[in-house]
Amino acid sequence: MTSQSTATVRSRLVEQAASDLEENRRQQRELTERMAVLQQEEALLTDILNLAQRYEGIADRSPLPEQLRDESVTAKTQRTSGGTASRRSGRTAAPVSGRTKTGAKGKKQRPLLSDLLLELLGRHDDACTAADLRDELLEAHPDRNPTPQVVRNTLESLVAKGRIRRHKEQRSVMYTAVPEAKS
Repeated sequence: MTSQSTATVRSRLVEQAASDLEENRRQQRELTERMAVLQQEEALLTDILNLAQRYEGIADRSPLPEQLRDESVTAKTQRTSGGTASRRSGRTAAPVSGRTKTGAKGKKQRPLLSDLLLELLGRHDDACTAADLRDELLEAHPDRNPTPQVVRNTLESLVAKGRIRRHKEQRSVMYTAVPEAKS
């Protein structure tokens, strides 16, 4: 081989190595970005799993609207016979006025978001949007910072349980409290 052909081969190898190195760096950047996205998704899914485990028993304890009607008749009967009964038998209302209850291990539990939203919604005579309720919640409970989606999901859960009503006004979804039956 001549020195010119050696130089040409060397030149091509250097260009190929530089090209391969640049492609490798580009792939590393893409993988780093993808890894960051996957880590965010993992954190989100972990949060969802934790919430699901936290609220696992609540769905079982929440009565259906038909059960509420049946229980209100039972509660009315108990009240007239001298005893006081809560609206739902077997379940005590979560404290909402800033107080917290103590759990089995002595750990303080915060009131449920659904109870806080019900209390805020009950203060209004007219319908409210989820955004308005979230703003009020952040103002009244600065220690709570649910995302707008969490507030909407909680409100939709209350709609499904028959505890609040939803309706549309133009392009906005509005929520109103269901008036409680008075005895």
